[in-house]
Amino acid sequence: MPFQKLGLEPDLVRGVLAMGYGDPTPIQLRAIPIVLAGRDLIGSAQTGTGKTAAFALPVLQRLAKPSNRGPRVLVLEPTRELAAQVETAFRDLGRFTKFRAAVVHGGVGYGRQREALRDGTDIIIATTGRLMDFVNEKAVDLRNVEVLILDEVDRMLDMGFIRDVRRIVELCPKSRQTLFFSATVPPEIEEVARFALNNPERVVIGRTRSVNESVKHAAFPVAYEQKFDLLLALLAKEDFQSVIIFSRTKHGADKIARKLKSANHSVAVLHANRSQGQRTAALEGFKNGRYEIMVATDIAARGIDVSGVSHVINYDVPENPEDYVHRIGRTGRAMAVGDAYMIATPEEGGDMHDIERFIGARIPQLTLEGFAYVNGGPPRVDTSRPFKNPNRSKGKGGGQPRGGPGQRPGSGGGRPGRRQTNSKPGQATANPSSPARTRSRLSRGRR
Repeated sequence: MPFQKLGLEPDLVRGVLAMGYGDPTPIQLRAIPIVLAGRDLIGSAQTGTGKTAAFALPVLQRLAKPSNRGPRVLVLEPTRELAAQVETAFRDLGRFTKFRAAVVHGGVGYGRQREALRDGTDIIIATTGRLMDFVNEKAVDLRNVEVLILDEVDRMLDMGFIRDVRRIVELCPKSRQTLFFSATVPPEIEEVARFALNNPERVVIGRTRSVNESVKHAAFPVAYEQKFDLLLALLAKEDFQSVIIFSRTKHGADKIARKLKSANHSVAVLHANRSQGQRTAALEGFKNGRYEIMVATDIAARGIDVSGVSHVINYDVPENPEDYVHRIGRTGRAMAVGDAYMIATPEEGGDMHDIERFIGARIPQLTLEGFAYVNGGPPRVDTSRPFKNPNRSKGKGGGQPRGGPGQRPGSGGGRPGRRQTNSKPGQATANPSSPARTRSRLSRGRR
């Protein structure tokens, strides 16, 4: 079904076609009519399937009916990058319509944002922290909000924004329309939905825990001291266009980037300790091809839309299984083909166990041909049972030794006494039946 048959106004269809979109994706096909009808919605689909347009298009159509009150639409995002990206999507899709939009996020001065709010706006796209700053100084009034959109809700809860989200919901009119969009729907979202939504419709496209079928993913086991050498060997062997390399920690991301630059790779770095100017420059440089590689923490795992990413490499096995799905979702977007690799050490078997249980599939363990492994060959990463590392400090690098690439393991992630078993390279273990570790998203602080 083309966009013309979804009930969208001709000027919005023109905007969609101008962006090069043909037919709507499944999430757009099912969500747009519901939002146009004014119903509350929980929409869930795999990353890279067009969730932004699924709420932006019907919201823009609602704004076609003029009103002097504002802001009329509030979109909450977990990160600055997502807020800026969603604002760009609104402007691109609504290029043939008239509306005013303001983006509000931290990392930059208050002046221009305060001025935009004072001049009046139809849409606010905001991160919760900066929005609450303006609320507290009475620079923004949410009493006229008609549509409240919480985008990447699971990430927002994971980052500990539940209190601000509750407060913002309370400041909006009860008669509003509320939309939740997320790649995964953990139980915590149901808790938020009970106080924020009114009898919502639900649209779930595909298995939200599954890996996009267009992405080929695999793990390359290696001893910890050879992790960076294997990364360089993978980059030399692969015919890549652009690569995102994920690190668990900001310090590790900086170290990986420095070593890659020393190896004559053009590299951008993206993590929370970078200034807003540095983060913007890194993302824009990676998008336009100035940088062939971007080294990032999970700040880049959710919703960041960069076309043409041919490879994702997990330098560290993600501690949270959900992050694995989101990280590798940066490639193979819009059903393009992509490759996602994970460099895994034996110490990370417990986290790989959790990921395999989460996605309901085994991750193939492969050997890189021609690589000079220590001890005569690659180790096996045992994912047959979970392992809780007594030395783990949550959010500080998980089972990985600290210090970044090239540093030998110390007290940060060893598994003394673990019996190693032999298996053929490339053979993955069977799915275990014991439950994965549970984690409380609501108890975490901001990153």
